[in-house]
Amino acid sequence: MAAVRALEATLAHRFSDPDLLERALTHPSVGDGARTVRHYERLEFLGDRVLGLLAAERLLALDPDAREGEMSPRLASVVNGKACARVARRLGIGPALKLSPAETKNGGRDKDTILGDACEAVMAALYIDGGLEVARAFFLKFWAEEFAALKVEQTKDAKTQLQEWAQGQGLPLPVYRVVERSGPDHAPNFTVEVFVEGLGAENAHGRSRQDAEKAAALVMLMKREGHI
Repeated sequence: MAAVRALEATLAHRFSDPDLLERALTHPSVGDGARTVRHYERLEFLGDRVLGLLAAERLLALDPDAREGEMSPRLASVVNGKACARVARRLGIGPALKLSPAETKNGGRDKDTILGDACEAVMAALYIDGGLEVARAFFLKFWAEEFAALKVEQTKDAKTQLQEWAQGQGLPLPVYRVVERSGPDHAPNFTVEVFVEGLGAENAHGRSRQDAEKAAALVMLMKREGHI
């Protein structure tokens, strides 16, 4: 299926067990819930826990002095169903889903609940097939926009931090360019690439050019830190 191959390319991971990805994309409605059909519910259960671990780890790294009461709402905002659904749309999970005809007719490929569950299942599939580092690389790249959107009080945003780092290294300033603009005018989606000499290029998505630039800068900062 072309959509599955495209998703695997976006994930940048070739599965040694292709059945894992297929299962992660199979909705329980397939086969009318027959027990013989292997669908994503068990993987979703594991993926939810892996996602929570990686998100908590990242939040602690971003704000080492934050108290637990500050961290909990931030954690919830980046791991909830809507956040996972947004990531799923950026990945192109919807077209790759395996649904029953009835669920397809009901618009299942664009339902937040289904997309969010499948996204967590894909996280689990990557964790099982490639280990924690593969899952972490996936998380850091595709959740960058969610972290960039966090209302965390910081003295400097990711773009400023990246610019100052480049200047401190005697490098040219980061260069940003819009790679793609998609979606309707009232709800556009931007893909922006940032290039830094010596680090190469990284891209990220956002609902505005500015948001996408911040997300791309955050991905580049994580690359600089050796996390991806």
